[in-house]
Amino acid sequence: MDVKEQIVEKENKITEGIIWKQLLLFFFPILFGTFFQQLYNAVDAVIVGRFVGKEALSAVGGGTGTVINLLVGFFIGLSSGATVVISQYYGAKKSELVGYAVHTAIAFSLAGGFVMMLIGIPLAPEILKAMNTPADVLEPSILYIRIYFAGIIGNLIYNVGSGILRAVGDSKRPLYFLIVGCFSNILLDLLFVVGFQMGVAGAALATICSQLISAVMVIIVLMRTEDMHRLELKKIGFDKRMFGRIIRIGFPAGLQSVMYSLSNIIIQAAINGEGTNTVAAWTVYGKLDVVFWMCINAFGISITTFVGQNYGANKLQRVRKGIRSCLGMSFAATIVISGLLYWGCGGIYRMFTTDSEVLRIGVEMTRFLVPTYITYVCIEILSGALRGAGDAWIPTLICLTGICVIRVVWIMAAVPRWPGINTIMFSYPLTWVITTVMFLIYYCFFSKISIRKTGKAE
Repeated sequence: MDVKEQIVEKENKITEGIIWKQLLLFFFPILFGTFFQQLYNAVDAVIVGRFVGKEALSAVGGGTGTVINLLVGFFIGLSSGATVVISQYYGAKKSELVGYAVHTAIAFSLAGGFVMMLIGIPLAPEILKAMNTPADVLEPSILYIRIYFAGIIGNLIYNVGSGILRAVGDSKRPLYFLIVGCFSNILLDLLFVVGFQMGVAGAALATICSQLISAVMVIIVLMRTEDMHRLELKKIGFDKRMFGRIIRIGFPAGLQSVMYSLSNIIIQAAINGEGTNTVAAWTVYGKLDVVFWMCINAFGISITTFVGQNYGANKLQRVRKGIRSCLGMSFAATIVISGLLYWGCGGIYRMFTTDSEVLRIGVEMTRFLVPTYITYVCIEILSGALRGAGDAWIPTLICLTGICVIRVVWIMAAVPRWPGINTIMFSYPLTWVITTVMFLIYYCFFSKISIRKTGKAE
């Protein structure tokens, strides 16, 4: 056994420790990391909303957030293939293949950043206009999104680097880097927006600078590790076979992210037709809504890594026990979060805006949607588990059909007949319920890790 294998043998508890404890030990750093990552945009919204106005508040959220999620989400979905590949090879202790995957993933983040700059900067006005962005919000939205995409490489490097660390069981250091980046963002927001009075441009600059700080920190850690995922700058490049496997696993997730974003763009366009007050309220709701999403996504990332390493180590019984434990914890967390947001949303909205009409609309939105969060839990956990086993295409098709297609059909068919924000929002629980049923059927009877499959017991 070489030195790298000894390190894995000593430190890797994911394939051996008590399941629920290992999931929680992995979950909490991811949760707090996701919180600080989301805090980037929340801080922008609070400071811009308070010191610039509701038009600027809509510009740093709303349509710009949807467009950013479209392109960045596609890349992160693609790169998730690297996380799955690395976790499986790491669990199987194949150090050479881990190395190829790490250097290919970093090269992919650099290339992806340049491509997104070339796409996002020139096409921003056309995309925002196609989404029916209100005229008084359009100009600052274009400015914000162009600056954001000019500095997108830092965002991608951080996300890929953090995915590598999580794939090998290290979820703490990505959290530390995000904390540093988040506080940097707050200080830079105050400097650029309040001090220099740069408006949405200052908020965008603060965000990309702080993301760059986090990216540099994660690269330094990868270069200094002595484990098999060590990064060497001279080795950064594309290994054709490894890149092909990463894309095969990651492309369905990237496609799913794009379809989610496209369906959300259609929803955003429908909301934009309700006027600036509704757009501003929806922007703030997105900051509350993210409390649930960062929690459920953290569970999803945890189960992906857990399944990846245990599937790579050929421990199917442990995989299934982990999924059951993760589902139970996710349902419990969702109930708590839904209750807190339902009763506390009024006070939270006042942090972002003092406009009475925006407050009224926002509270109604929140109390309509948060009780339905429980219907989404199985989608996130089961899709994450299936990705960890390398089972990517069927879960993607389930999501595309159950969520994206049906959601678009609902918006196009139901909203013209029953116009209003409640009809638009109903598309969420409707599609979550349908997709959950399909996931349960596929996971239980047809997937690689279904209960009908036999496998090595612990």
